[in-house]
Amino acid sequence: MKLLRHVAEWLSEREQIQRQGLRLGLVPTMGALHAGHLSLVERARADNDRVLVTVFVNPTQFDQPADLAAYPITLDADQTLLGDSADYLLAPPADEVYPRGYLYQVHENQLSQRFCGAHRPGHFDGMLTVVLKLFGLAGPCRAYFGEKDLQQLELVRAMAADFFLPVEVVGCPLVREGDGLAMSSRNRRLTPPQREQARLFPELLRSAPTAEAARQQLAQAGFEVDYVEEWAPPGSLRTHRLGAVRLGDVRLIDNL
Repeated sequence: MKLLRHVAEWLSEREQIQRQGLRLGLVPTMGALHAGHLSLVERARADNDRVLVTVFVNPTQFDQPADLAAYPITLDADQTLLGDSADYLLAPPADEVYPRGYLYQVHENQLSQRFCGAHRPGHFDGMLTVVLKLFGLAGPCRAYFGEKDLQQLELVRAMAADFFLPVEVVGCPLVREGDGLAMSSRNRRLTPPQREQARLFPELLRSAPTAEAARQQLAQAGFEVDYVEEWAPPGSLRTHRLGAVRLGDVRLIDNL
């Protein structure tokens, strides 16, 4: 696996990939990788000739500066975890991803205002903006996103379609810890007592008879609840129960 620290290095590699007519799989991440990320890489490897993993902690999608400052930066460990499962690991500096600062932005007016968007102003603008940039860097590809953040997945999929991007957005199943907690880079920030409490999040989200009952039970269990709602994505025959809670300064999301 080649570690690329600059956009120009990747563009040189991309030229060779395209010249050879090879199919590229893209796995965008913010680092602090875990088994959930590896499942995306494995799917990308199975579907494509070459796999590009990006690690970029995107400052524009953090609504709280303290959350950005606390986000784990673990590039050496990420590289070790990936091993040879990917062909390229691109970890560019912020001034190359945003050469003119946050001058150009993507804003979606409906879905991004609900659920997590109602509690994290500007988050999805930043997420969509950086994903559009990464799609531009990758060129024609398949891009892999986890279903844990179902709202994000649907926004990215719709953006790619509406802007006629040569990108096939692929959703991959959510991966859980042994006790049921959805895998997340944020889990490592939980204290041991918080981590023990966190296992109740998916348990109560699943067992409660209604979304409102789940919200009440989570609050009684000591979580600060942002929301619990039920939603069927456009074109889907399945209804999901989505939730977001906070333990201290750590925000967790899940959907069933």
